[in-house]
Amino acid sequence: MKKELEIGKIVNTHGLRGDVKVMYWCDDPEIFHELAYVNINGEEFDIEKSRIHKNMVILKLRGIDDINDAEKYRNKILTVPREELGELPEGAYYICDLLGCSVETLEGRILGKICDIIKTGSNDVYVVENEDKKQVLIPVIDDVIKKVDIEEKRILIEPLKGLID
Repeated sequence: MKKELEIGKIVNTHGLRGDVKVMYWCDDPEIFHELAYVNINGEEFDIEKSRIHKNMVILKLRGIDDINDAEKYRNKILTVPREELGELPEGAYYICDLLGCSVETLEGRILGKICDIIKTGSNDVYVVENEDKKQVLIPVIDDVIKKVDIEEKRILIEPLKGLID
């Protein structure tokens, strides 16, 4: 499992005082209000202020004090240590932990590995790709997903009729 998790990307500057505009990659942007710092290329930056503005997070990071400083960090990825984000609720997983997991049916048929996850609003969908690059879409619902074992990188499913073939 990754120790550092990517939580967003600096996409632009905001104002003249060094604020940065962040496209967040987490379910809830409010997490930025709880974090004390973020890492950029392994360098730690304390968060002095954070706010949500038009589907982005605006951060004031200590040491980035004007627009010229902020411009240097455009397109950089923000990471935090996994333990800083706290415990996930039961049944919730980080995307980076699911990618690469083997997906198989309860009968033992191996479908492939998760190569992408689509967020649909109502439920996520796992994109599972086999060795021939053929993809199957698996809805993440209780009727289908029967067991997720992140340590073993294995997910057991009971496909709905017509889902696979």
